[in-house]
Amino acid sequence: MNSEEVEAYLARIGAEYPAWPTVDVLRDLHLRHLRTVPFENLSIHLGEEIALEEKRLVDKVVGARRGGFCYELNGVFGALLTALGFDVAYLAARVYGKEGRLGNPYDHLALRVRTVDGGAWLADVGFGAHSHLPLEFEERGEQVDPGGVFRIVEAGTGSGAPGVRGGGPDFGDLDVFRDGQPEYRLEMRPRGLEEFAIGAWWHSTSPQSHFRRSLVCSRLTEDGGRITLSGRNLTVTAVGGGREVSELGTDEEVLAVYRERFGIELDRVPVVRKG
Repeated sequence: MNSEEVEAYLARIGAEYPAWPTVDVLRDLHLRHLRTVPFENLSIHLGEEIALEEKRLVDKVVGARRGGFCYELNGVFGALLTALGFDVAYLAARVYGKEGRLGNPYDHLALRVRTVDGGAWLADVGFGAHSHLPLEFEERGEQVDPGGVFRIVEAGTGSGAPGVRGGGPDFGDLDVFRDGQPEYRLEMRPRGLEEFAIGAWWHSTSPQSHFRRSLVCSRLTEDGGRITLSGRNLTVTAVGGGREVSELGTDEEVLAVYRERFGIELDRVPVVRKG
């Protein structure tokens, strides 16, 4: 990522160029990203190719002011952090589903980030509703965040962990919990961004993928709530948990919400693709 792309990316999320890659800077960039860059799977239903190449991710998220799902969002955010001097590793994860079942390898992409003032941090701007701020990677106790109470523990040892289907943990794997429920299992071996292409392909093409079966566009709001557009259903969730749900009637209304609430300009309404 060149200097012009970095400046444009920072402008996209409303941040200034930092002097040093510190934890405070990481926290600020992480929160700004969640508030401005939507978690969305619209490309799948618009027939757009999902390419895990740094230049194309920058063109999409920065140039076209779009969002993406985990591979795209954490992929491009990791590239920005690297350009700013952070030590970044791409980590593969398997997401917990129903009854404690783990998803496929490369099911999710998260970041381990080291800062100049010490410590390693779990940064994740591509999981939808997750922590608002990076989590301390080596901390094994509860970590209170505006998005919930989180724990990072050795795989299979977390309090209240369900029985895992599909094999036991490999040595060194970590389970990430939110409010007592497991979210995903992290592998510790750093990966290249290109290694996640198989996961992106599966989630964008398989009939079993929830990304293929539904539409989502969601971001954190300034007050810590969340706004989500799923098809024609608009949901605004307040900090205290209150929810307002409304159904949009026309294509014009849908396109206006994408434009005004998410900053996404579309020339047609995305529709879940069949088959």
